[in-house]
Amino acid sequence: MKKLIETIKNIFKIEELRNRILFTLSLLLVYRFGSFVVIPGINPEALGALQQQVEGNGIMGLLNIFSGGAFSNASIFALGIMPYISASIVIQLMGIVVPYFQKLQKEGESGRRKINQWTRYLTIIVLLLQGPAYLANLHAQLPDAAFVLGRSSVMFTIVATVVLIAGTMFVMWLGEKITDKGIGNGVSLIIMVGIIARLPHALLAEINTRFTESTGGLVMLVVEIALLFVVFMATIALVQATRKIPVQYAKRIVGNKQYGGVRQYIPLKINAAGVMPIIFAQALMFIPMFFSRFESTRGFSAAFADYTGFWYNFTFAILVVAFTYFYTAITVNPNMMAEDMKRNGGFIPGVKPGKKTIEYLDTIMTRITLPGSIFLAIVAILPSFAMMLGINSQFALFYGGTSLLILVGVVLDTLQQIESYLLLRHYDGLMKTGRIKGRTA
Repeated sequence: MKKLIETIKNIFKIEELRNRILFTLSLLLVYRFGSFVVIPGINPEALGALQQQVEGNGIMGLLNIFSGGAFSNASIFALGIMPYISASIVIQLMGIVVPYFQKLQKEGESGRRKINQWTRYLTIIVLLLQGPAYLANLHAQLPDAAFVLGRSSVMFTIVATVVLIAGTMFVMWLGEKITDKGIGNGVSLIIMVGIIARLPHALLAEINTRFTESTGGLVMLVVEIALLFVVFMATIALVQATRKIPVQYAKRIVGNKQYGGVRQYIPLKINAAGVMPIIFAQALMFIPMFFSRFESTRGFSAAFADYTGFWYNFTFAILVVAFTYFYTAITVNPNMMAEDMKRNGGFIPGVKPGKKTIEYLDTIMTRITLPGSIFLAIVAILPSFAMMLGINSQFALFYGGTSLLILVGVVLDTLQQIESYLLLRHYDGLMKTGRIKGRTA
């Protein structure tokens, strides 16, 4: 405890770090305030039906967690930052198949600015589709008394769509400002704050379940917290785990100085795909629900509507494993790594440069991705097992899936940035046993 207090004092002794942290907290506070500002033309007292609808474990419940409750509050930030994330994923995938975007990725800073501009344009297009869809859901769920201008008002639809688009663009701007002048990745922090904001509500719901329905009481609650702690530790191990590939650089003597001749390592992550495989797989798992309206396919749809059922979790796990390999193949490019090593005079000991190096790196990535993908699939279906054990559906979402991976990844990245400031000023790091390892660029 004493070391923790001393570390906090050291953090606030560094003026730049202190200003960045306070700036980040102030913008996150603005985001949280905006999550409770209801869309003009909607009566806040009539939102009970919408809040009851999103309490489940469906796609709306997931969106509500990511938006920090703004989705169920019919807030101006109801769509959150997810349209921007969706646009970023599409642009990233286009960088594989579209030569123009491939060229932009190789142009450095100027190319990155152009890609960001295209991402913003695509975000607006996504919002033009999601905004009216969200309003259509409001019309279906809320009573007539909830709409001040009337349920069928065209003016309300136009104004509300513009407000939702402006809200998401403002949240995106907050994220960019946090990244530039704050600490950590702004977009990731906004998502993390939204998830954490729902944790107290979910925990209170679980406590209420344990003590009012006589299902274990305090003992069961303590067991659940202990299991949650173990899951967090295992997820941290997954996020930090790396396989180090030794790289030897050729020794060159220029004048009286020696350059190169040192051994470094390429850290290949066990889970290089991050949270994206779960997001892709979860999106596909909602497709069978569209077949529920047909009599002949209603049984097929019902099998995948049960989140604790065998076929849902089996298919979900298989999709996560498949998408982990797919996304790892997209993000990790052995050809580029081999070319960079060759250009800088580096080589892997015992492996010939060129094609042999590419094959070696590809083999290593294939081998380490298998255990990483299996563990990621286990993390993805853990909330279903938590619900089978009687844990409240809201609290069960924190036992795995997208929420858990985002929390762990963002916290580790932010702590690493804070620690780099401390070590740069010759202070001790955040961890007693040494630096935070495994989170290398």
